[in-house]
Amino acid sequence: MKKQMHKADQAKVKQRKHIAFRMNFLFFVIFILFSMLILRLGYLQIVKGEEYVGLLERMEEVAVNTSVPRGRLFDRTGRVLVDNEPKNAITYTKTTSTSSKEMLEIAQKLAGLIEQDTKRITIGDKRDFWILTHAEEAKEKITAEEISEIKSDGSLSNKEKERKINQLTRERVTEEELNSFTADELEVLAIYREMMSGYAYSPQIVKSGDVTEEEFAAVSERLSELPGVDTTTDWERVKRSANTILGSTTSPIEGIPKSHLNYYLARDYSRNDRVGRSYIEQYYEELLKGQKTIMKNIKDRSGRVVETKVVREGEPGKDLVLTIDMELQEALEEMVTEKLLALKAGPNSSELDRAFLVMMNPNNGEVLALVGKQLVRNRETGKLEVWDYAYGTFTALHEAGSVVKMATVLTGYQENAIRIGEVKIDEPLKIGSQFKRSLFNQHSRVAITDIEALGRSSNVYMWKIAITIANANYRYGEALSIDKSAFDTFRQSFASFGLGTKTGIDLPSESPGLIGTDTLTGFLLDLTVGQYDTYTTLQLAQYVSTIANGGYRIAPKVLKEIREPSEDGEILGPLIEETDVKILNRIQNTQAEIEQVKRGMHYVYYGARGTAKNLFAGRDFEAAGKTGTAQAFSSGKATINLSHVGFAPYENPEIAYAIIIPNISTNPRKYPYAQNEIIQQAVDKYFELKKKRAQEENASAVTQTIKHVEETEDNQ
Repeated sequence: MKKQMHKADQAKVKQRKHIAFRMNFLFFVIFILFSMLILRLGYLQIVKGEEYVGLLERMEEVAVNTSVPRGRLFDRTGRVLVDNEPKNAITYTKTTSTSSKEMLEIAQKLAGLIEQDTKRITIGDKRDFWILTHAEEAKEKITAEEISEIKSDGSLSNKEKERKINQLTRERVTEEELNSFTADELEVLAIYREMMSGYAYSPQIVKSGDVTEEEFAAVSERLSELPGVDTTTDWERVKRSANTILGSTTSPIEGIPKSHLNYYLARDYSRNDRVGRSYIEQYYEELLKGQKTIMKNIKDRSGRVVETKVVREGEPGKDLVLTIDMELQEALEEMVTEKLLALKAGPNSSELDRAFLVMMNPNNGEVLALVGKQLVRNRETGKLEVWDYAYGTFTALHEAGSVVKMATVLTGYQENAIRIGEVKIDEPLKIGSQFKRSLFNQHSRVAITDIEALGRSSNVYMWKIAITIANANYRYGEALSIDKSAFDTFRQSFASFGLGTKTGIDLPSESPGLIGTDTLTGFLLDLTVGQYDTYTTLQLAQYVSTIANGGYRIAPKVLKEIREPSEDGEILGPLIEETDVKILNRIQNTQAEIEQVKRGMHYVYYGARGTAKNLFAGRDFEAAGKTGTAQAFSSGKATINLSHVGFAPYENPEIAYAIIIPNISTNPRKYPYAQNEIIQQAVDKYFELKKKRAQEENASAVTQTIKHVEETEDNQ
């Protein structure tokens, strides 16, 4: 038994020794492998490091300023609004090692092949060119003593010293020397300046747009003699509509505006890149610009590019489908233009010069039309011209008048200042020595409900709401003391509808409105009837949309869809994204309160004493709206602003609309109700187009059905 135990112990010892050996061997192998890895890393870093760094430095990827087409803009029906027109172009690409002398030689050769406009040449260009072409004479412009004095100035860096010497030389080029260039030399200079303005390895347009077929062919045939020169296709932005909100772009010559230079350079733009300058072109720059070709330049040790490889091909910009209905837009523009010219030809119109109209979908914020027109007198001919001023719909501010009264009533509900259906007496109010009246009731006492107050446009009803919210006690003939926090109460409520705050539209430069700073009693009363703070037409459209859709303030938008580039400019590319509906807030009113206000707006058109009675009588739809007048001032003269807001159809609104005609008359007692006439025509046009398109769709569906039946019969 003891012998067996001894053998077992020996076996265990032997096993432990075997395991220890294997572990030691494993550690030894790991040690050898790590040693080899460390030696290899050391070899790469110490022995080969400089070589590999050099190789890496000789290869770099650069974004090349290739002329990729910018994205097109379409209206909601697929009509092209902004397109790209191909143009022949001649470009030049310099390298870091290209000398001025080499570029001058190429410019001289190009001057023999193309005609170049010399109008853009500056005095500075001429000075630099004279120094380049008269190097020895230029050296004599500054003495050795002057050079020595500058170089001995210890307060200047070497670069500053060279800059000062060059500046002295340039200043001493005489006018006679600057005027000594021949026409041919100036043409060479015009080409040379364009070549110089580009960046290394990025093509710079030397001539574009007006390159003739003969010039294009001549340069193409001699490209081997013109290193860096290339013939290519450039693109010119072409607008199919004069609407200013489409915006504009800079040209290759202009490049990035100085005001936005740092912004774009930080995003890998080049200084001579074309960018959106205003409105839609500016706001959606990132989508429209496209992607530049990414090239890999392989250089030798001297820095000379020996090979260029394409890493990623350039891509055209994305196409944008706008919410604008251009057929509707143009029809409304024509209406506004004709009415504006007719009004200007009438009496009391010396201060009238503009009008604005907005139509949008109240349920999703899609803007269907942004119309702004301005009358400008041509200084040369003396005739009136009509300019597009569509951006004025969200930048120009005006007193809107009684159209804000729905907001006043809804604020009254919120603050328990009135109840649904409450009757108040419309009567002349005497505050101190001043009488304040409703336009429709100058002397009487008339009992009216909230619906009638809106339909008949009672100022007094609104003022009594304000007096209650301001915790004031009205006594005939006495001054009125108010709680000034009522200003904040009204403005916070008004802002929830979109009045006096930015609407959130996807366009730059929107105005938030102008808020009055005075807190006198009279101004509070004026605020409730639209005679104090000022608003944009778009704010009015958002405000009435909020009422129309049941209380949701939705951000207006002009972008409907983002699509892949269209191949032919006619058939839209694949859909990438449809923009979302952006709900900003919901107003603090019950559905019953909102419906009551809608009834008041319905009364405006259909009530016995509505301020726009019978405006839409006989139509196969019903609508709801509110008219407004406001006293204003222009050039020191008292004037009248006219306004109108509304929505249709009444039960299931498809459109909301707003119009402002500022300074329509300098006679406060005599003015035409032109805003109502334009609104009537505009709403009728919307439903006319809707009906026409429905008929076209039905006809198209019938045609397709017949075609399908015929094809089926043929196959049988």
